[in-house]
Amino acid sequence: MMPADYQTRLFQLSGLRCASCVQMITNRLRQLPRTQEISINFANQHLSISSALSSEEIIQAVQSVGYQAALIREEGDLEKMAKQERRDFFELLLKSVIAACLGAVLMVIEWFHFLPLSTHWASQMSWMGIGFLTLIIMFYAGGHIYQAFLKQLRYFKTTMDSLIAIGTLTAWFYSMVVIAIPMMIPTLARHMYLETALFILAFINFGAALEMRAKGKSNESIRRLIGLQSKTARVIRDQQEQFIAIESVVLGDVVRVKPGEKIPVDGMMIEGHSTVDESMISGESMPVKKQVGDAVIGTTINKTGSFLYRVTKIGKDSVLGQIIAYVERAQATKPAIGRLADRIAAIFVPVIILLAITTAFIWYFVGPEPKVAYMLVTSLSILLIACPCAVGLATPISLIIGIGKAAERGILIRHGEALQQSAKLTILVFDKTGTLTKGQPEVQTVLTANHFSVQQILQYAASIETLSEHPLALAVVQSARDRKLSILPVDQFDALPGLGVEGIVDNHSVKIGNLKWMQSLQLDLGELSHRIDTYTKLAHTLIFVVIDQVVAGFMTIADAVQEEALLTIQKLRANGLRVLMLTGDQEATAKAIAFQVGIDEVMANVLPQHKADRIKQLQQQGEVVGMVGDGINDAPALTQADIGFAIGAGTDIAIESADVTLLGRSLYGITQLMTISKATMKNIKQNLWGAFVYNIICIPIAAGILFPWLGVLLNPIMASAAMALSSITVVVNASRLLTSRIEMKG
Repeated sequence: MMPADYQTRLFQLSGLRCASCVQMITNRLRQLPRTQEISINFANQHLSISSALSSEEIIQAVQSVGYQAALIREEGDLEKMAKQERRDFFELLLKSVIAACLGAVLMVIEWFHFLPLSTHWASQMSWMGIGFLTLIIMFYAGGHIYQAFLKQLRYFKTTMDSLIAIGTLTAWFYSMVVIAIPMMIPTLARHMYLETALFILAFINFGAALEMRAKGKSNESIRRLIGLQSKTARVIRDQQEQFIAIESVVLGDVVRVKPGEKIPVDGMMIEGHSTVDESMISGESMPVKKQVGDAVIGTTINKTGSFLYRVTKIGKDSVLGQIIAYVERAQATKPAIGRLADRIAAIFVPVIILLAITTAFIWYFVGPEPKVAYMLVTSLSILLIACPCAVGLATPISLIIGIGKAAERGILIRHGEALQQSAKLTILVFDKTGTLTKGQPEVQTVLTANHFSVQQILQYAASIETLSEHPLALAVVQSARDRKLSILPVDQFDALPGLGVEGIVDNHSVKIGNLKWMQSLQLDLGELSHRIDTYTKLAHTLIFVVIDQVVAGFMTIADAVQEEALLTIQKLRANGLRVLMLTGDQEATAKAIAFQVGIDEVMANVLPQHKADRIKQLQQQGEVVGMVGDGINDAPALTQADIGFAIGAGTDIAIESADVTLLGRSLYGITQLMTISKATMKNIKQNLWGAFVYNIICIPIAAGILFPWLGVLLNPIMASAAMALSSITVVVNASRLLTSRIEMKG
């Protein structure tokens, strides 16, 4: 149990470049006293930490390892951070453009020999000036990469940043040696790589800008959640109704809410009665009846009556405040996905450096004269040929094509990590209302008795229900309209709370109500009584229709199941995934829907703030969890899950909290995405290994392995061709995704 003086706080980090950065900060924070529950989300660069230390002490600890941190206190902080992210995004784009432009100019100069390299002082001075201009642009465009490299060097870590820094700086240094003292370099190895260094930085910055754009949307769900709250409340003070800002509402205030209005804050009803749409919070599709003594929740919608309630919770203690807190916590604790390129680089970079040093020693001790020249050429050539042109392309180009492939199928992916992780899912968790079901009550069945017809029952019922305020009345009216039945005039309409409604239609006395009313009227249900249990077990609501004191039949109303839900779940299970339902609705209804779609595991009556906990429990069991939902109540769980799938027809909050959006309400996209994800990951691995194979082949040549037999070192033309060919191979291989099959086998 956490000590009383510990506080859980959320910080925005900056400067994180890879999983190694996360590890360095985590290791430093673990050294702090009176600190626990440290969690960093690389995707949005949030740090969640429970500590008795001050925020300043935590920030100083982060700064001590070369990174920045800022405490997130309120919505305004998120807005400031969003603006800063936008500025950083455009700065990265500018760096990419400037580096690419100068690189293009240098490439044209070299290709067309506008400024030939020679030993003449004027030529050398011109190229020296170009070299130092290149260095300035390199540090402008790649300063953050070189700083990250120095941080990693301090802690003996190597990543893609290490490859980029070593490769680009080596390319510049080698080029300057060729310019300044060309006689030290063998003729075949006299080639400059200034434009190569610039193009690498341009590509890397462009990819980082796109990644930052995706990350910048990660806080949008919290901003939208905060924006859900009403701006004002109708409060009764000094026996007068007055509108006041929501920030001015205090505990104990009495608030009036009228039909159709949003309930401003949490409280308890003290006068009146109504029905309230709580689907966005509870997930229950049917509006809930409220009377004196019942709790009401802020942001839910009052459907019918006007009532008074007393405020019992505000701010962070309210249900919405708790959901926001859970979303923030889930964002901070969501496990970061390791980068395959970084994992390979962690091994590849030290090996390359060791090879370069070993080669230098070999040439110095056993090589021919001039030993220093051969030592310099071979060791720098190794570092140069290892520069990650194709490696830098390998992952992003496959992800871009994979994301585009998904978009063609109506699957919108927020960031590349979501596409990579989808292939690893072991369990899919579905919300019920609006996800597996359509989210709206509909008339499912009409059973008749005593020779009445379905058309007559529906027409009479719809005619009366047009005057009713009951939340299920619209379903009856809509069913009649779908059958093109006319609405008849109604006389002597009357509503009996808790029982039903009645009136005169076409000179016939008509009563529409529940089983309790039928039993109190002592009406003979006849053969219908044998069918009641069947539909009750399916969690359908039964509405009886009585015409002239004779039971004409009953209608069953329920939230209809999505057409493709059963087939989707069958495919998921056939492909080895575990499937379960997680809902705030009552257990009987949840199990009835689960039975219809083929789900065996059901977790019902789960509050929004507890949904994320259930997801976390599954993750702690070793599951890679996907969550599918559409409502505000799903936001914490969507954020906590390894991959959150939002239904495109759902709420903006769900969409912003999720990693993947399925346009419309179709669930087919889940199986299609998993197929695309597997194909993309296979393609990425092929690209990476292919790129490294080129390096592995060329590195021995760069080291001079052919020199004893052929008397030649690495030909710069061969190096350029190998680098170009590796990049072309990566592009061609990634393009195969365009023709890959997307239907999941099952």
